[in-house]
Amino acid sequence: MRAISEVLAALLAWGSLAVGADAQPEVELTFQDPEIVESSGLVATAGLLLTVNDSGDTGRVFAVDAGGRTVGVTRWAEEPEDVEALAPAGDGEVWVADIGDNRARRDSIRILKVPVGRGDRDVEPAGFDLTYPDGARDAESLLVDPTTARVYVATKEVFGGTLYAAPEDLDPAAPNLLEEVGPVLPIATDGAFFPDGRHFVVRGYQRAVVYGFPSLESEAILDLPPQPQGEGIAVTPELDLLLSTEGQGAEVLRLPLPEDVRAIVAPSLASPSSAVPPQASTTAAPSQRASTASREGKELPETTEVQRDAMPWFLGGFLALGVLIALMLSLRRR
Repeated sequence: MRAISEVLAALLAWGSLAVGADAQPEVELTFQDPEIVESSGLVATAGLLLTVNDSGDTGRVFAVDAGGRTVGVTRWAEEPEDVEALAPAGDGEVWVADIGDNRARRDSIRILKVPVGRGDRDVEPAGFDLTYPDGARDAESLLVDPTTARVYVATKEVFGGTLYAAPEDLDPAAPNLLEEVGPVLPIATDGAFFPDGRHFVVRGYQRAVVYGFPSLESEAILDLPPQPQGEGIAVTPELDLLLSTEGQGAEVLRLPLPEDVRAIVAPSLASPSSAVPPQASTTAAPSQRASTASREGKELPETTEVQRDAMPWFLGGFLALGVLIALMLSLRRR
């Protein structure tokens, strides 16, 4: 089934700019902890790599050093339903995303703000419930805009995922309604913003797509190195990608960006008048310079813009459906 999904994902990405990698991946580290068996989320911070196991584990986040050794574990009493991702939440904290829903039955999903670092700790983290505006969805990707701290969820769907934005101010006492932003890569297993706040990346099992933000225009498609079940991605300060996969003793790979993609996402000090912090300002891509979205509050794309950008995905969807039907008929004949 994964092979079929990847064929569909490739067709659905039709119309985007394809970019071949010009650098080979390297092994960043190998997880030494036998308790890390299904690395599904990844955050690089303060010289540590943070990860979390997929569904079925207790509530805990692992802090791993450069040698792959676990140097800290944060635990909480609340039993998660299906943890799938991590995202930065500021100094010494991460967002834990309990957002998996393979059967699309959950009334709400949940994110937790969890302290992390060296040393073991038991905590009672702040939690927030999120609801979709159009029914339950499965998701494995949580992203946080580094310039606004706003939280985003990317769904995992065969015919194209959707990026949703959480409210700017999260309410811990009531469900927080997600707002649809636009289409993203199908079969999305993780995502992360670049430091400029104007670009983010979403990965699948074999490919990743770099998007402009808030335009959601595809800037590049990256072929990822083979992994047994790649479900984690993080962006380093050097603008490399870190890639994790499920499995005990799994390797985390470092993938440098192609130079043309690096030039797109690299922060620039040439825009001192920008409303974002100096370290996060960028030289925008042409499509972004034409955008009327405000940097203060990050206005989401207009509906007409989202529909225009989504057209290649819809066309790809019809092609993918044809491929799926053909495969099913072929199997039936056998």
